Amino acid sequence: MATVALRKLVKRYGSVEVVRGIDLEIADREFIALVGPSGCGKSTTLRMIAGLEEISAGDVLIGGEIVNDLPPRARNISMVFQSYALYPHMSVRENMGFSLVIAKRPKDEITRRVAEAAEILHLEALLDRRPSQLSGGQRQRVAMGRAIVRQPEVFLFDEPLSNLDAKLRNEMRTEIKKLHAKVTATVIYVTHDQVEAMTLADRIVIMRDGHIEQVGTPDDVFHRPATRFVAGFIGSPPMNLVEARIDQGQIVFGNGDLLPIPPAFASVLATGQKIVFGLRPDDLYPTGHGLNSAHADAVHQREMRVNLTEPLGNETLVFFDFAGRDWVSRMLSPRPLLAGASIAVTFDLSHAHLFDATSGAALTRKGG
Repeated sequence: MATVALRKLVKRYGSVEVVRGIDLEIADREFIALVGPSGCGKSTTLRMIAGLEEISAGDVLIGGEIVNDLPPRARNISMVFQSYALYPHMSVRENMGFSLVIAKRPKDEITRRVAEAAEILHLEALLDRRPSQLSGGQRQRVAMGRAIVRQPEVFLFDEPLSNLDAKLRNEMRTEIKKLHAKVTATVIYVTHDQVEAMTLADRIVIMRDGHIEQVGTPDDVFHRPATRFVAGFIGSPPMNLVEARIDQGQIVFGNGDLLPIPPAFASVLATGQKIVFGLRPDDLYPTGHGLNSAHADAVHQREMRVNLTEPLGNETLVFFDFAGRDWVSRMLSPRPLLAGASIAVTFDLSHAHLFDATSGAALTRKGG
């Protein structure tokens, strides 16, 4: 069983605490992505799991056993780094089999395991090349193959695609997803790219300032963000978020703009309460050019002035002034739309998110 558990895990550098007592349970064969801004502690957490960083407090358990004092080679894990870390003087075949040579495995076993990994990653034709003769995507596949041949219980990926261009990142995401389907191992994947996390992971762990903000499926963190931070971090473009207050049954923004209270929150808000109102670009759209809401009582429409448009082919991002801020909406089935134009805009308040202005925690909708 390749379960991984973090219990009150802490990492300090002197007096600075960069991982702050996090708890996490990862199931056997689960694909978990750790995401968050730079400096949030995600890579440090991964390196503590790998045994590359000393643990200041708490425990790391792999397969139910505490591994705090075990060296990396004794933890039955393999790690794929951002920098590939291939030996330039060795062939692809030699790079992939090197750890087995060091472990003094029989030559026929090394040959078999390398061949199996090469087949999984479509590297058969490249086995006799040197790293200098490979593209960036090919080098990353070799690094993954080197990890596969060890047949670990846990794969650790530390931002493995960040050195690749956009096209190669897309291709390698597909390769990694196929790899997880073929290899019976648990995967812990660190990235700053939310698209990678959303497309690859069974569950996403969103970190901030050394602690965990939310753990959930991609659907959970996108549609049910637990905090204002998660709401603003997940989604591209990000959620429109503006501070406001409740007054006489309406949401009042700082510049005097008003919106009706979404029906799902009507019974949980009080006059004078300070909130943060959030609405994703998909739920704020030029009327007739978005996804129709199933909740007619939660649709609000008004005329708005277009500030800017960003055509993206099958959709256009449209920017409006509202509540003293620049709001972005997503228009499907694009039509010509110029800055300065006046257009009817639909606010689908059935999908609105409200957060406590002080704590940042999501407010609970009526009925959960």
